[in-house]
Amino acid sequence: MSDKINVGILGATGMVGQNYIRLLHNHPMFRVTHVAASPASAGKTYANAVSNRWLMDIDISEEVKNLTVADANDPVAASGKCSLVFSAVSLDKSLTSKLESDYAAAGFAVVSNNSAHRATLDVPMVIPEINPDHLDIIPMQRKNHGWSKGCIVVKSNCSIQSYMTPIYALMRSGLPIRRMIVSTLQALSGAGYPGPSAFDMIDNVIPFINGEEEKSEREPLKILGSVCGGVIEPSAGPLISAHCNRVPVIHGHLACVSVQFEKRIPSCEEIIAVWENFKALPQELNLPFAPQHPLIYRKENDRPQPRKDRNAEKAMSVVLGRLRKCNVLDYRFVGLHHNTVRGAAGGCILVAELLKEKGYI
Repeated sequence: MSDKINVGILGATGMVGQNYIRLLHNHPMFRVTHVAASPASAGKTYANAVSNRWLMDIDISEEVKNLTVADANDPVAASGKCSLVFSAVSLDKSLTSKLESDYAAAGFAVVSNNSAHRATLDVPMVIPEINPDHLDIIPMQRKNHGWSKGCIVVKSNCSIQSYMTPIYALMRSGLPIRRMIVSTLQALSGAGYPGPSAFDMIDNVIPFINGEEEKSEREPLKILGSVCGGVIEPSAGPLISAHCNRVPVIHGHLACVSVQFEKRIPSCEEIIAVWENFKALPQELNLPFAPQHPLIYRKENDRPQPRKDRNAEKAMSVVLGRLRKCNVLDYRFVGLHHNTVRGAAGGCILVAELLKEKGYI
């Protein structure tokens, strides 16, 4: 369709980049017209660049396979080909930060999977059902940097998305949270391809993911914060203690969460009702990638499970279960989401849909 927005993918040959190719096929708002990767892939057709490492379970779309891969380090190569780029590059943090800023300065809207700009004060870090209002800092961001049309928006760390939306749903309903203890069981695909070796992961769990616990404790506060004086001020709470583990599962990050409420302790039935009835702006706008039920509660005593529940509503829902009293805090529950869809490419596509609806692209 002629009214679709042309988009580019930076880091298009990696696992997240490939997911963008898969998920954007026949998207009603967006059309992939530009793919970029490392200099080693530049100049090849996309099909040739990924010929021995295409990881998706569908074939490469006809509209993409013959595109010539550009050097992702060159924003000029994307000029005239697209107005929005999804950033999934694998570079040093400082190089990623500069590269994304260069694309924004060149007039591109940048929606990034990377962590480089998550702490940048005027860059919104968005989970669409929680803080879409943070996108309204973009005019100030453009003014701060002298960008006429460009902007940068980032998604959060993928591991926190198993529990942040259910926590926010409770807070929005008048049930503020004082503190949380979270243990995440994170899938192999979260480490990218090829990730940890089979020898490291078979018959094993690795109880350390570099930087993950710090991100899990810090990033929720920015998401729950507010725009004030041209920057995003983080929330003072809740206080979060996180343990992050890599487990031998392909896709699906699972979190075991204990929470303590600030004031009144609700009943199990009240909590489940809040979750089951939760809707937010993406659902009100009926955006293409918005799940009809952002939160799904399973009543079986052994759910959610990655293999059975990660693909709920096109892998964009958070699936919850095992809500029960906690002997230390007030309640405990389990949350699950598909880390490479909701937690990565699909979540960023939903952010881009919001950007379009708000008129920023």
